[in-house]
Amino acid sequence: MEIVVFLFKWAHLLFGITWIGLLFYFNFVQTEYFKEASPEGLSDAKAKLAPRALAWFRWSALFTFATGAFLLVGLFHTSLVNEFILLGSLMGTLMMLNVWHIIWPKQKIVLGLADGDAAAAAPKAALASRSNALFSGPMAFCMLASPHLGYSADYLVAASGLGLGFWIACALIIAVELNAIFGKMGPIASIRGVIHMSLAFAAAIFCLLLFL
Repeated sequence: MEIVVFLFKWAHLLFGITWIGLLFYFNFVQTEYFKEASPEGLSDAKAKLAPRALAWFRWSALFTFATGAFLLVGLFHTSLVNEFILLGSLMGTLMMLNVWHIIWPKQKIVLGLADGDAAAAAPKAALASRSNALFSGPMAFCMLASPHLGYSADYLVAASGLGLGFWIACALIIAVELNAIFGKMGPIASIRGVIHMSLAFAAAIFCLLLFL
């Protein structure tokens, strides 16, 4: 059984690297290129590059989620579930849902692969993608904190229950997700802004769990 768990951890890491790497590529590289590309270059990239990248993006997101779900079930069986892994899993799940239910459907319209209003679809896809970039920092922090910090009695759910800091962190995560669906870019409109907000969000979650 240990080898099976190890293989799922390995697969989860590989899929996650692919997913988050492409997330950063879309937000920090491709988006900026599209702003400066010639009409010919933009047309070619939308026809050939973007669909390929989005295929790797959405399927790596799904397989990251699936392998992570398997590992989380195993943690429940061993009573090693902690607040960090629950928050990381919540953010990862919302990110995967954003990919499949907002980013990919809207990008299909933008790329001309599906019918719809491209002018309306583009900002919706961009907001969900930037929100996923915002989630990426605290999500990765929580995933890494789980085995290194989360096994102390203060954070194990079975030992201490779910503290006030956990519930406040959940409320913040849900607020970010609601903004991803219904809101506006705000401070995450720029690359610098989304990086700073992601790091600040990770620090806020850590402080909430540490002090509350």
